[in-house]
Amino acid sequence: MADIAKEIKKEELKVEKAFQKSGFNLWMVISAVLVVILIVVLVWPRGAGTTIPGNQAGEKVATFINENLVPDGGVAYKSFTDAGNLYLVNVTYQGKEIPVYVTKDGKYFIQGAVPMEFEIAPSNDTAVDDESTQPIDVPKTDKPKVEAFVFSYCPYGLQFEKALLPAYNLLKNKAEINLVFIGAMHGEYEEVESLRQLCIQKQYSKDMLWVYLNKFMGNTTIGDCNADMDCSKPLVESIMTSMGISVSKINTCMTTDAPLLYTADGKRAESLGISGSPTFVINGEQVNVARNPEAIKQAICNAFTTAPAECSQKLSSDAASAWFGDGITGSATASC
Repeated sequence: MADIAKEIKKEELKVEKAFQKSGFNLWMVISAVLVVILIVVLVWPRGAGTTIPGNQAGEKVATFINENLVPDGGVAYKSFTDAGNLYLVNVTYQGKEIPVYVTKDGKYFIQGAVPMEFEIAPSNDTAVDDESTQPIDVPKTDKPKVEAFVFSYCPYGLQFEKALLPAYNLLKNKAEINLVFIGAMHGEYEEVESLRQLCIQKQYSKDMLWVYLNKFMGNTTIGDCNADMDCSKPLVESIMTSMGISVSKINTCMTTDAPLLYTADGKRAESLGISGSPTFVINGEQVNVARNPEAIKQAICNAFTTAPAECSQKLSSDAASAWFGDGITGSATASC
């Protein structure tokens, strides 16, 4: 129970910080209630209650807030994410997006909870076949242009990047393979990380970015920070320092060059009508592909006019795990 008490205190502080940032006084009124509910969730047995669909839980939250907490209404359900034994529901109010966690039976909701024992797994109901690459019909070129459109903290964007890394290392000298950052769905911390990654590539190299990404994506402690930049910043700076990357040089770039690069990436995504992460594009055509290195390699190799010898090399057919950390998974579902 002592460990639980410590976690509750940590969550209470994070809830308070979230309230202060949001500027929504109505949340201050119910903060004590939410912390009490958090106590229940921290000791809630996995699988308790009857699970309802995530969109139904989200609508229920919006209705409850409108009927009980916001006199003038105006709160609307936007989307949900499967977060293990909770749903992460995004609601909007006065043009701002607010995340709340909801138990899967739809009976309790929490502002600012941090997942500790489960893997965040967003789903927007656009599932991808995990066993094999879906049919691909893209123009063939001598040097295919390959683009992976991602949010830097999207769990399934991270999953796709993990799967893309071996294919990148194999084919980087034969195809043009790029990450394209499409925005910050999850919050300011996501934009900050995207700017950082853009600067590592600009100031050093694309290869250096992928080395950084490999360390970044494998670091579960960064994932545990759950949007707290005071927590994640020293961790990512430690990674950069270990690689010989100048933190001050990257920080300067993030305020000068990176915003223009970030805007350009956003316009590229907009030009193709892309808003989900991950979205895979080869020679200008969107491609649905299983999220494992071999399937991604095959998709790229199919776009060559004449496939290079590297395409005969077999890569892993195991799908990488979503979110931070190493490991594999037997499934890969939708985008953020």
